[in-house]
Amino acid sequence: MLRDMDPVGAYVLHQREWRDSGRIFELLTREQGRISVFAQGVRGPKSRLASVLQPFVPLAVTWAGRGDAPRLTGAEPGPGSRELPPLAPSRLMSAWYLSELVLRLTLRHDPQSGIFDHYAAALESLRAGARVESTLRLFEKRLLDELGYGIPREAPAQSIDTLGLSQLPVDCLRRLADGELDEELDLELVRPVLRRALDMCLDGNNLRTRSVARAMMDMERSRT
Repeated sequence: MLRDMDPVGAYVLHQREWRDSGRIFELLTREQGRISVFAQGVRGPKSRLASVLQPFVPLAVTWAGRGDAPRLTGAEPGPGSRELPPLAPSRLMSAWYLSELVLRLTLRHDPQSGIFDHYAAALESLRAGARVESTLRLFEKRLLDELGYGIPREAPAQSIDTLGLSQLPVDCLRRLADGELDEELDLELVRPVLRRALDMCLDGNNLRTRSVARAMMDMERSRT
């Protein structure tokens, strides 16, 4: 792949160290989907890009080069990102969960503008103080839709009901299909359904954020 272009909107999903002073970034872009880029000289307090390439904020990036991991040539805050308030510490794990879902369930160089927009909207909801459970369940539902595993409005026959949809009240199932997830009871009922659907997409692999969240809950219980 050879690319030298105008800045592209992106979010940092993940990053890891590369060589002495570099990093490899997994980015979610609206037009090009998920891409992996490498950048040199972005570690350390003197690096300008280190302070820019932060998760959960819209960025404008450029890259160039061949292969699966082109070279990052520039990054700057995206439109309006300087005015965004920081995510509350209590919501960071939820934001990392969103990022891990996208990272694990999308392919590189597969444009998914819908996933990009839903991810941006979910981060905005978390930042604005919206109910966490509603934000996460709605994103899970929309992600499944984009991946081709949308929830039907009618439950299938019990013999082929792998998700347990037949156990949901009819009105709840329809609200789930329509993405109307605000009532506490609905959120409790649809959580295991969405969990099973996502687990099928993940082929049974565990999510790191789930494990970390579970460990944090266990630590909190041990203190009480």
